[in-house]
Amino acid sequence: MRALVIDDEPRIRRLLAIGLAGKGWETFEAANGFEGIQGFLSNKPDVVLLDLNLPDMDGMEVLTRLRAWSSVPVVVLSVRDSQDDIVALLNAGADDYIIKPFYINEMLARVSAVCRRMLPSGTQVYRIADLEIDLDCRKVIKGAEEIHLTVTEFSILSILLRYAGKIVTKDRLLKEVWGPSWETEEGSLRVHILALRRKLESDPQHPSIILTEPGVGYRIALP
Repeated sequence: MRALVIDDEPRIRRLLAIGLAGKGWETFEAANGFEGIQGFLSNKPDVVLLDLNLPDMDGMEVLTRLRAWSSVPVVVLSVRDSQDDIVALLNAGADDYIIKPFYINEMLARVSAVCRRMLPSGTQVYRIADLEIDLDCRKVIKGAEEIHLTVTEFSILSILLRYAGKIVTKDRLLKEVWGPSWETEEGSLRVHILALRRKLESDPQHPSIILTEPGVGYRIALP
């Protein structure tokens, strides 16, 4: 799993990175809102830990921008303890709000809980045909062989699995994966879907796992 920490205090970023690494997370850091948004687009994290008091923009603005095209969990970490602030952030799309200072173990537990809620029934390992897909470890096994997926390919696969069995529209996939530039990336989405099928399907020309719903989007076929 991948976490993005957006906080202007190096000490806090270091503390969070050490704690998350101890639980097997890969962590990326940003010292301000602009770096955070760019880091989100390039690293495609599974969760964002967001401070509010950033030097270039308020954390609320960062959250609002992210929520315009992504549903990735956002956990706010802030010294602000006003009930109005907390309610406003939760209403704007934050998934949890933790007041600084905090206990690192409590923070890790709440981050894990937020991420589990994004998966149906808490499932993190999927078995489809000869595939085993572990979202937590970001690992895909086909038969006895581990399959390498790019960051973008894994992001697409994760979103399809999040809504396993349901149709995910092209627009939703584009917004979640490519962010603000999504409207120009439909060709890229088709290319990455073809790449996923070549890697995962027994017969990529006649896919049985990643199905196309003509004119709408894509769907993962569950057994």
